[in-house]
Amino acid sequence: MKWRLAEESSGADDHLPEVKPDGSGVGINYADAYLKPIAKVLLEDGTRVTCSRRGIKLTMKIGDKAGEALLRRLEHGPDVRVILRKALCEAAANAGATFSVTDGVMYLEF
Repeated sequence: MKWRLAEESSGADDHLPEVKPDGSGVGINYADAYLKPIAKVLLEDGTRVTCSRRGIKLTMKIGDKAGEALLRRLEHGPDVRVILRKALCEAAANAGATFSVTDGVMYLEF
C-alpha cells in the first residue's frame, strides 16, 4: 500500500550549498531541512515513521523495522538533491519499503 508522508519542504532549497555553503560536500544543512517534515510521521494505519540523520548516516524506522543508508557523494554526487534522494531510497529499502517523490509529495510504499 502507498502512504503519503509529507509535502517536500520548499524551504530546504534555501539550504542548498550554492545558496548557503556548509562545507560537508553532501549538503548536511539541506538534508536536515528536507528531513524535517518526515522526522516523525504517524500514518493513517497507526504505523509510526521516523527519519533522522547523524553525521552522514540516515536512519529510517517504519514501525518496528529500521533501515540505514549513507549520504554518498562519490557514488551519487555532486548534486546534493540526488545524494539525499538515493540515501532515502536505500534506507527505506533496508526497512522493507519503497520511498518515492511524485509532484512534490513524499510517499512510502510497503
